[in-house]
Amino acid sequence: MKHVNKYLRKNSPLWLTICLVYLASQATYAQFWNEEDEGYLYKKEFTYGINFNTNGGLIGGATFKFAKVINQKMYHSYSFEFVHVKDPKEQKATSFLSGNNFVPEKKNYFYILRPQYGREIVLFKKAKEQGVQVNWINSVGPTIGLLAPYLIQYRYPDNIVKTEPYDPDIHQSFDGIIGAGSIFESLAKSKIKPGASLKSSLSFEFGTFNNSVTGFEAGFMLDTFFSDIQLMHDTPTKRVYTSAFVTLFYGFRK
Repeated sequence: MKHVNKYLRKNSPLWLTICLVYLASQATYAQFWNEEDEGYLYKKEFTYGINFNTNGGLIGGATFKFAKVINQKMYHSYSFEFVHVKDPKEQKATSFLSGNNFVPEKKNYFYILRPQYGREIVLFKKAKEQGVQVNWINSVGPTIGLLAPYLIQYRYPDNIVKTEPYDPDIHQSFDGIIGAGSIFESLAKSKIKPGASLKSSLSFEFGTFNNSVTGFEAGFMLDTFFSDIQLMHDTPTKRVYTSAFVTLFYGFRK
């Protein structure tokens, strides 16, 4: 017994350090992850937001996401996105006849619907009613592309005005272009282009109250299609589209 007491006295700084580290780790664990005492901060989360991406111009589209707790560090993620894809070469021109805008050489509108399932891993947990929570999100799912012809209103030399798909071989003179046709009429003639998508991103969540969430998500998206997509008459077809994006979102928890 004397040897034990002598050993403890000799190594007391080491044991004191071990005890302090253990108590600090238990306090941190209890603060953020103790499900029995405090419960999860939330079980479900609903968010919606505006998407900005490198393929979509000023505003790329809209998103909706539903997340559900799996355990203390991981969530199910179900999302739906609607985005508009543009060709980098698109440049607006103005009609001499009407002053309306149109896009020379544009062949098709292209819209993408993305239902995705993913997992969110909590990298940094937000403290109660303060701080920032950082989640790592990886999602996959089918991609539904809507390829709609780009319609224009064109006045022929005999003063007949037709709304038809833009063709630079036929509509050689900008003098006859009145403007772009109805987007709804274009969508009515759209073709479905199926494919698949993959997303990897980081989500930064803010918010003073536990039942609301505000933040942004930033990452990379890959869409691949089973058939060729052409957006401009003078550009080659593509099957794979990649983009960087930022989504500003707002929502609530319960």
